[in-house]
Amino acid sequence: MEGAGGFPHLLRTWRQRRRLSQLDLSLSSGVSQRHVSFLESGRAQPSRGMILQLSEALAVPLRERNDWLTAAGFAPVFKARPLEDPQMSQVLGAVRMMLANHEPFPAIALDRAWNIRLANASFDRLSAMLGADLWVRVGGPQRNLMRLFFHPEGIRPFVANWAAIAPLLWHRARREAEALGGEEMRRVLEDLAPHQDAPTLRTPEEVALVPVLPVVLEKDGLHISLFTVIATFGTAQDVTADELRIESLFPADEATAALFRTAAEG
Repeated sequence: MEGAGGFPHLLRTWRQRRRLSQLDLSLSSGVSQRHVSFLESGRAQPSRGMILQLSEALAVPLRERNDWLTAAGFAPVFKARPLEDPQMSQVLGAVRMMLANHEPFPAIALDRAWNIRLANASFDRLSAMLGADLWVRVGGPQRNLMRLFFHPEGIRPFVANWAAIAPLLWHRARREAEALGGEEMRRVLEDLAPHQDAPTLRTPEEVALVPVLPVVLEKDGLHISLFTVIATFGTAQDVTADELRIESLFPADEATAALFRTAAEG
């Protein structure tokens, strides 16, 4: 196939997405530039091994590597097991351990569309602080972090530094959707974009020289300041594990730390 869903198109699109020339891809993959050119033009047909070699060089996510294989007439290689699958027990156990060990501070496990797959008790307490019906208001079949921030019924009224943090979050999601080929996130962004003002959608400007920019929440006299550290699986061979990441929220000041410690004790 040489159309939009064909292998030549997929190879060329991902090479351009990574901002690589055919020569750059040749040098990083060990495949001759001439052969890369023939594959992109459809003059040569790839082997299964060649597809995996090129997709590895381009850091193509596992879900999309399956698409490459299918487009070239091969069966998909990488499974997408649910987290509850017995073969995922070690992955699930590691995620649960990380979430539990981060108590009394919030932590969540997200997929690439920012759907919350798992959360610790502290994150659930934070959600309750922001409104018992919060997730019902922002809608969607799953709890989604983008919808939490950017839905008209979301937490924007409580984000004290919205003008600084919102453009960074929005463009981070856009960059991830582009880098990961995330159609799911693109659909979320398309759904939420009409509800955003121009400054949110604008490219973020330079912010104050701080080590990390926290999200500052203020509600009912509470002041909560949190920043995020992200962890991923380094050698994932399953689509679900490949797309999963842990976001651990840390207090940006001692008052926030004390608030979460007290909430956990209470």
